[in-house]
Amino acid sequence: MFESCIELEAELSALEKSLADPAVHADQDNARRLGRRYAAIRPVVHAYREWFAIAGDRTAALELVDVDPSFAAEVTELTAREEESAERLRVLLVPRDPLDDNDIIIEVKAGEGGDESALFAGDLARMYMRYAERRGWSTEILDSDESDLGGYKNIAISVKAKGVPEPGDAPYARLKFEGGVHRVQRVPVTESQGRIHTSAAGVLVLPEAEEVDVVIDQNDLRIDVYRSSGPGGQSVNTTDSAVRITHLPTGVVVSCQNEKSQLQNREQAMRILRARLLAIAEEQAAKEASDVRRSQVRTVDRSERIRTYNFPENRISDHRVGFKAHNLDQVLDGDLDAIVDACVASDREARLTE
Repeated sequence: MFESCIELEAELSALEKSLADPAVHADQDNARRLGRRYAAIRPVVHAYREWFAIAGDRTAALELVDVDPSFAAEVTELTAREEESAERLRVLLVPRDPLDDNDIIIEVKAGEGGDESALFAGDLARMYMRYAERRGWSTEILDSDESDLGGYKNIAISVKAKGVPEPGDAPYARLKFEGGVHRVQRVPVTESQGRIHTSAAGVLVLPEAEEVDVVIDQNDLRIDVYRSSGPGGQSVNTTDSAVRITHLPTGVVVSCQNEKSQLQNREQAMRILRARLLAIAEEQAAKEASDVRRSQVRTVDRSERIRTYNFPENRISDHRVGFKAHNLDQVLDGDLDAIVDACVASDREARLTE
């Protein structure tokens, strides 16, 4: 039982030795990779050692029952503890998404609803940035296209954890289920009759890729530069600083215009391109499997909604897991943990069933 844990125990010991070697930290990328692996398997090994110790105590108590019947009560207690420990270990051994430890790029795009949809996209973007702030993560707007009323036609945000997060606590592990179409029901600021309107915004969550994760041939790229557009700024409409990169083999197009220099916009666009190509590669690899990323937004249409934000009733509903709460104002201020936990728990149950 739990034979695979013996190999993990040996791997953990090897990782401890490697991470204690100063030479390893000369390569920060490698050190970060080893640190993530260490953080991923450490809870499993600790749970295995706990189960192994309890199982050993139970075996010893069973042997003593024949000599002293009073040990029967201890056997009963240890049996219950062993079963609880074994169940915790089984949960930890459920295969994890290999990208769960990644940082993310989260894209929010306005859909049906015109200016109101763009305003809602802005609300969602701020919600994710506030959630990141609550968890001590850093955020950076990589690109955005603002609407006239202050929302976003589209926005791309980088979300990064600080240090090496515990398993299940990295940005992708927590926010990957946000991908999909989000629907809002409220009275728009442009509505003079007080009527409730419905509009939608699409969210796509991409695991951020390192350069070693996705190798891009520069010959496969077409790079165009043009003048940036949007509200304000000395570089807007005056210099060819905006960059559009087309990945010819896949047809993926990424544009960035937020930075003042063409070089900075190119670097940001390449980050987004790597993330999109990694997501495509993962989706293709999991084509025959049940993969959550396959349910993420492809077209921003109200009929594909995963969640509804009802302002008149202060209600938020997730249609995949049946979650419902009447604290929409708090959720939009970044209090997302309850709904995220519900999605994570549903996914864990599905994996256990499989």
